[in-house]
Amino acid sequence: MAHKLSIVVTAICTVILISSCGTGKKLEASQMQVDDLRAETAKLQANIDQLNKQVSDLNAKNTSMSGEYAQYKKTCEATQEKYQAAQDVLSRQDAALAQVQQKLETALADFKAKGVDVYMKNGYVFVSLPQDLLYKSGSAALDKGGVEALAPVASILGDYPNLRVIVLGNTDDKMFKKGSDNWTLSTERANGVVRAFRDTYKIDPVRLTAAGKGKYNPIADNSTEEGRAKNRRTDIILNPDLDKLWAAYN
Repeated sequence: MAHKLSIVVTAICTVILISSCGTGKKLEASQMQVDDLRAETAKLQANIDQLNKQVSDLNAKNTSMSGEYAQYKKTCEATQEKYQAAQDVLSRQDAALAQVQQKLETALADFKAKGVDVYMKNGYVFVSLPQDLLYKSGSAALDKGGVEALAPVASILGDYPNLRVIVLGNTDDKMFKKGSDNWTLSTERANGVVRAFRDTYKIDPVRLTAAGKGKYNPIADNSTEEGRAKNRRTDIILNPDLDKLWAAYN
């Protein structure tokens, strides 16, 4: 009987021991899983922190870019306003020049048969006056008829005080006398027209510019008499007041 009891006790202890060993291994495995989960959680938290920092940086950049865009938009709008103002000035000046051209064509109609030409080119109004209308051959002195021929132009200049005036003398390629300088002749002829505008017709000299191109601005072939006659001319060039244009744009 005692032997049997001993066997039972031994069996029970063995079962308890085996059970204890199994429970310990499970606890150890569970602890390892907990440790792994904690490590994974720490890693995820680090990733979250990094992502939060990236979001914060992106928000800061977005705020900065929004400010830059607002400034850029403001600058663009201001530039557009200036451009539109300049365009408005140009449109008004183009309309005024077209009106000036029409008035000059009407005022100088009687001189057309004598070779006077009025035309628009590159935004300027040109009045081309042949040599014979203003000067004697080889002379830079305006004769009485030449001064009178400038009267219609001067009258219109008086109506448009903002127009600037360039008087450009031109010659053919033939020297009018030995040792002469056609460039000097063309410049002096331009000076003569400017003086007539200033002294006879009281045009503000601030508006006037005189220049000579000599033979270097031909509009016809100098190999023919007809071509040379066309090249011997004085151009009066009317141009808009660009100061107003720059003032509108700046």
